[in-house]
Amino acid sequence: MPQVKPLFGAAGGGALRERLDLLLQTAQTRLELLGLELQEEKLRLARLLLGTVLAAVLLGFAVVFALIWLTVALWDTHRQLGLGIATFITLALGVGAAGVAARAWAAGSRLFAASLAELESDRAALERRRDL
Repeated sequence: MPQVKPLFGAAGGGALRERLDLLLQTAQTRLELLGLELQEEKLRLARLLLGTVLAAVLLGFAVVFALIWLTVALWDTHRQLGLGIATFITLALGVGAAGVAARAWAAGSRLFAASLAELESDRAALERRRDL
């Protein structure tokens, strides 16, 4: 009966297993890093949302009370001016808030930035090893 030789030889199979194990360990580490980044981003967004909503509500009340005060203070002498100033202030604050939101949207998210950097360094290391 003819004897079947291993495809990679005795040493080649072990080396292949070691490389496969290293590849799986690297993939597991990267997936864990992705999970941590996703959790951090979720917490950051929750804090940002809570702070933004709270600030918006409190600033909204402050603006409304200030505009009511202005209108009442000018009611007997310049009620149209008071309402016009109140409208202008509200419009200016709304445009300012839209500008801030537009800049935040344009800045984008840094989600998975560390993972992408690590994957890029992995690729560079593999390229260096291949070139040797």
